[in-house]
Amino acid sequence: MIEAALHRTLEVVIGLPDRQPHPSLPKRLDSLFRDLATPESANLPFEIEDLIWAVWCEHSDTEAADLMQRAITAIASGDHDGAGRLLDDLCARQPQWAEAWNKRATLHYVAGRHEQSLNDIQQTLLREPRHFGALSGFGQICLQHGDSQSARLAFEAALRINPHLAQVRAMLDRLGDMKGTMN
Repeated sequence: MIEAALHRTLEVVIGLPDRQPHPSLPKRLDSLFRDLATPESANLPFEIEDLIWAVWCEHSDTEAADLMQRAITAIASGDHDGAGRLLDDLCARQPQWAEAWNKRATLHYVAGRHEQSLNDIQQTLLREPRHFGALSGFGQICLQHGDSQSARLAFEAALRINPHLAQVRAMLDRLGDMKGTMN
């Protein structure tokens, strides 16, 4: 079953260049992503990345935004069951909110439920094809399941969006080193 989920997620990743972000996403993300990809940007890359994450976690529905903050707090405090209930509710109430799906994907990943995490990564990327966090998470799952080729594609896609992800670049370099030693 995990192989099928890996394959479905890879198909989404391969199709990302043809996808547009969901229209409900704030338009200010467009300029943040342009700045993030511009090496000579006046803003520091980590500040831009923080702004992107903040925008992803915002919602015009104050009740939904409150649920998200409660879920983030629950995850941070180790209350994974409580966070799961909140995120299930958020995904049901706000099915177009990419970050609700991404947070639930992260929670599934932490709990070792990789197939469920992959399903939520797919949902995240269908709504926000620029989600470098979801792409990085997909790459990590691929590595854990021995699919270095898909991991490489995921990491490369994440770096095209956010070239400042040092840990992702290091993972990609290690994959390149491993490929070189296998020949």
